[in-house]
Amino acid sequence: MSRYDWMEEEWERLKSVSLARSIRSVDAVIGEEGTWIRVSGKSLLNLSSNNYLGLAHDPRLKAAAVRGIEEWGAGATASRFVLGSHGLYEQLEQRLAEWKGREAALVFANGYQANTGVISALVGRGDAVFSDRLNHASIVDGIVLSRAEHCRYRHNDMEHLEYLLKRHQGARRKLIVTDTVFSMDGDLAPLADLVELKRRYGALLMVDEAHAGGVLGRSGEGLCHELGLSREVDIIMGTFSKAFGSYGAYVCGATSVVRYLTSKARSLIYSTALPPSVLASIHAALTIVQEEGERRKRLRELGSRFRGMLRERGFSVAEGRTPIIPLVLGESGVALQYSRMLEERGIAAVAIRPPTVPAGTARIRFTVMATHTTTELEWAADQLQQIRAELQWEGR
Repeated sequence: MSRYDWMEEEWERLKSVSLARSIRSVDAVIGEEGTWIRVSGKSLLNLSSNNYLGLAHDPRLKAAAVRGIEEWGAGATASRFVLGSHGLYEQLEQRLAEWKGREAALVFANGYQANTGVISALVGRGDAVFSDRLNHASIVDGIVLSRAEHCRYRHNDMEHLEYLLKRHQGARRKLIVTDTVFSMDGDLAPLADLVELKRRYGALLMVDEAHAGGVLGRSGEGLCHELGLSREVDIIMGTFSKAFGSYGAYVCGATSVVRYLTSKARSLIYSTALPPSVLASIHAALTIVQEEGERRKRLRELGSRFRGMLRERGFSVAEGRTPIIPLVLGESGVALQYSRMLEERGIAAVAIRPPTVPAGTARIRFTVMATHTTTELEWAADQLQQIRAELQWEGR
């Protein structure tokens, strides 16, 4: 008997319920717009990327990355606390604090490390964390690492959250954590209600703006700024790996918060600093996000149009102001079949399955980019309509 038999058995079980995962390689990105990719030699319209503003292949970001390498080298080669930090870091954190209108900012390697590091630094045994049931896995894992009591409230259900806050009034510290834009549904958190509850029950409020940064707000600051609530939120986290087209993450807040995290966030302290090329590309992306508001306007328009195209063809999709458009299909096998058939027709649209989404809500998660054309989106909607007709003909 092999010591790996249990792994093989679990792999077979996952395959039997359409939950096994594998990594596929993208051969190339076609053009600067980033809307087409090549996979296994086939050109596909990319409708599964978080590259919302189409910046990942922008010549200005690539040129900045090259300059960063030429000035600072290919890698940081050490933690920020062991000479891995340099001028690009300091300049970026200053720019982020000014952009967000907060006292200080701190850059992390990625969103996962930011959430796990911040949450586990802020709370521990004897504390309680109140987390939306649909929050990103990095938030959940941060809570688990913290050893605080994990209180999950029903999605965007403020009555349930208040019930849990009342039940845990005796906790040493209380932290409410939520995504502002939920990554698998594209809907928004009720921030005004969350601010009110945090005040009423003496809690800290942390928000994850990963899918709102660059997309919402007058200068792309996110949902907190769009609603005028940025100063009411204790910790604002965001990423550079989506609308910014680069990599990395940040936290903004009061000087006291950032100073504390600098000494307590283990994922920051014990990680090698970001490569200079990445930091330089973030600087370029931040300038574009701040100055080219027409990209956000076009993104909103295309998202609205694609929702309308799907509804016109009989699909049920929720209203929304974000570029995330889920088509909920139910069973994982059905979602996988839709994804395969879309790829056969030249469209990359990945099936999202449990545990990423709740059981029975497997879906195709479409994401629109500002660089898509209406012709491309119309064509994609037509392919979906044809697939549904074919599957219904097969009695599904």
